[in-house]
Amino acid sequence: MTRSPSYETLSPAQFLDRSTGVHADKTAVVYNEIRYTYAQFNERVRRLASALKQVGVGSGDRVAFFVPNTPPMLEGHYGPLRLGAVLVPINIRLSAREVAYILNHSGARVLVFDSEYAPTVRRLIGEVPGVEKFIQVVDTEPKADDIAGPDYEEFLADAPAGDPRTDLESELDTIAINYTSGTTGMPKGVEYHARGAYLSALGEALEIGMSWRSKYLWTLPMFHCNGWCFTWAVTAVGGTHVCLRRADADRVFGLVKDEAISHMCAAPTVLTTLYTSPLAGQGMLSGVRIMTAGAPPAPQVIRSIEAMGAEVEHTYGLTETYGPMTIAEGQPTWADLSVEDRAKIKARQGVPFITGEPGLRVVDDQMNDVPNDGKTQGEVVMRGNMVMSGYYNDPEATAKAFAGGWFHSGDLAVRHPDSYIELRDRAKDVIISGGENISSQEVEKVIMEHPGVMEVSVVGVPDEKWGEVPKAFIVKNAGADVSGEEIIEFCRDRIAHFKAPKHVEFGELPKTATGKIQKYVLREKEWAGHERRIN
Repeated sequence: MTRSPSYETLSPAQFLDRSTGVHADKTAVVYNEIRYTYAQFNERVRRLASALKQVGVGSGDRVAFFVPNTPPMLEGHYGPLRLGAVLVPINIRLSAREVAYILNHSGARVLVFDSEYAPTVRRLIGEVPGVEKFIQVVDTEPKADDIAGPDYEEFLADAPAGDPRTDLESELDTIAINYTSGTTGMPKGVEYHARGAYLSALGEALEIGMSWRSKYLWTLPMFHCNGWCFTWAVTAVGGTHVCLRRADADRVFGLVKDEAISHMCAAPTVLTTLYTSPLAGQGMLSGVRIMTAGAPPAPQVIRSIEAMGAEVEHTYGLTETYGPMTIAEGQPTWADLSVEDRAKIKARQGVPFITGEPGLRVVDDQMNDVPNDGKTQGEVVMRGNMVMSGYYNDPEATAKAFAGGWFHSGDLAVRHPDSYIELRDRAKDVIISGGENISSQEVEKVIMEHPGVMEVSVVGVPDEKWGEVPKAFIVKNAGADVSGEEIIEFCRDRIAHFKAPKHVEFGELPKTATGKIQKYVLREKEWAGHERRIN
C-alpha cells in the first residue's frame, strides 16, 4: 500500500520522537536526585517496550500500571504504546478487590506495581489468572520477594537491543483504558484512542500556555485520565516533567522554588491543602499557571491561590472526555473586575478547548439547546475528538451514553449570554470528594452486605477539606446492635478508604408513597446553611 504524502496517523508516541530529536540533551524528567535527558528518557521507553515484547506483549494486549507519580508511571505512557499495546492505569487508592476487577475486566496480561502496594497485590494474586507477569517498581519500600517477578530496573536492563516499534493500524485504535466507577457502582473502562489523546494533549498545552521552557510539577495523579493527558502534553512541547510521589504542601512549595516550576494541575482539594498549609504565604506560587478541575472550585479557592502568586485556569470534563475539555477562558475585560468578581466568573466551566470545538451543548430532554440566559438548566452533552471511543466491553452502556449521537455527561448546567456554561447540579447521585468520583450506589451495596443493615441511602454532605464526603443514613435490622464506627470499618475493609462513609446516621428514611427513598430530602437537610457546590 502506497503511503499518502498528505496524511499521517496521529499518535502521542510522535511527541517523544520529536522531542528526542529536537531536545536530546535537555532535561526531560526530574525525580528527587534523578535527571533524565530526552535521549535517556527515550532509551528507557525503548527498553520498556523491548522488555514487554520479550515476555509476549503485542499489539492490543493490555499492560496495567499500579504506580504513583514516579518515572516508571510516565514511561508506562509510552512503552506499551510503541508495541500497539494498551495502557491500563490503576488508581493507587483502590482496594485489592477493585484492582482485581479492573485487571480481570480489562484482560491485562502484565501488572507493573510499586512495592509500597505489595500488600494489595498479595491479596489479589489468586484472583487474577490472566495476569502472566508481575513487575515490581522499587522506590521507597524494599522489594517484596514473596511476589514472583523482576524488579522494574532489572526488567529494563534485560531488555533486548533494537527498536520493537509496531505502528498502529489506525489512529482510532485504543491506546489506554481508564476505569471510572461512574454512578452504577460497577467500574467502566473508558477507551481512549490515539487521535483523541494526541489532540487532547495539544489542547492542554495550548490552553495553559506551555512551551519547551515549561517545567511541569506532577501534583495530579498520572493514573487519573492519563494525568489529564499532560503525560503526553509536556513531552509534546519538550518541557520538563518534575515527578512527585505525593503532593505534600512542603514538597510542592520546595519544588516550585528549587525547580522553577511554571505549570501544574490539581483538584480544588489539593489547592485548599496548599493555601491552608502553615507554610503558605505570598509569593509561594509566583509565576505558576495552575489548571484545576475535578470539582468546581469555590471562588475563595481561586482567590486564595492567586493571592499566592499563581494564575488559576479552571477547566471541566470527565474521564469520558480525556479529562478537561472546557475552560473558563480569560477575557481582556476581566482585568477591570474586582478580585471577588473575577474569581466568581473564573469559577464557571466555560467554553470548549481549541481542540474540543464544536462539541459542547446544553440541551433539554428533547435535545434542543437551552437559551443562553444563565437560568434555564439542561444537560451538558459533548462530541468530537475529545470524547472517548466507548466503554470497553460494554456496548449497552456505550449506546446509552451516546444516545442521540452525543455523549451525555449527566451534568446539569446553564449557558450564559457570553456562551460560557456553568454547572448547577448533577443529574445522577455521584459524590465527588476531592476530585474523586464516588458512586453512592456502590457504597450502598457494600453497606447492605452488613447483617445489621435493613436499608441504606448514601449522599454527599459538606466537608471543609474535601468539598463533600459520603454520609450513610441507615435503618437497622430489628434487634441489631451496630455502631457508625463499625459500618465505616466494614466499608474500609471492602472498598477504597476514600469511598467509605465519613459519617453514619441511624433512623427512618424519607420515602415517596411508592416506597422510593427521597435522597433529595436527605441532601437538602445536610446542605442547609451551606453553599451548595458541585464537588
